[in-house]
Amino acid sequence: MRPGLLARTARLLDGSLTLRAHGGVDAATAWRRYDELALWPRWAPHLRRVDSDAATLTAGGRGRVRGPFGVTARFAVVAVDHDRRRWTWRVRSGPLAVVLEHGVDRGPDGAGSRTWLTMRGPYPALLGYAPLAWWALHRLVSRPRLPGTAA
Repeated sequence: MRPGLLARTARLLDGSLTLRAHGGVDAATAWRRYDELALWPRWAPHLRRVDSDAATLTAGGRGRVRGPFGVTARFAVVAVDHDRRRWTWRVRSGPLAVVLEHGVDRGPDGAGSRTWLTMRGPYPALLGYAPLAWWALHRLVSRPRLPGTAA
């Protein structure tokens, strides 16, 4: 297959998918769970370890997440808006790359919180990751306490 045709075919498979979750954890706590990278494996159990050049979400920050079976992915934090509780990162594992945009909002009645994730990349990757991401998002906003922490 010619390189140009391969690139056009790959673009046809690209798309976006948005997941949402809501729970009883207040928005400030849910945001802190995002912001403190060391907490990620506590609410996203498919992440075994996070290695980063920053302890908190920082635009331009880089690192690596490690999952089960030795799977690793490199990441770069693209943008962070702490006031609005929004952040975007680019994740790459081998030839596969996705962009993930996250946000946390207060619940509709002021109690609890809502979180969302918009993923952009190849549909097969998005659909494969969606169940794990959905599970993690629900844990982020629903667990009053994370295992091994006061968060």
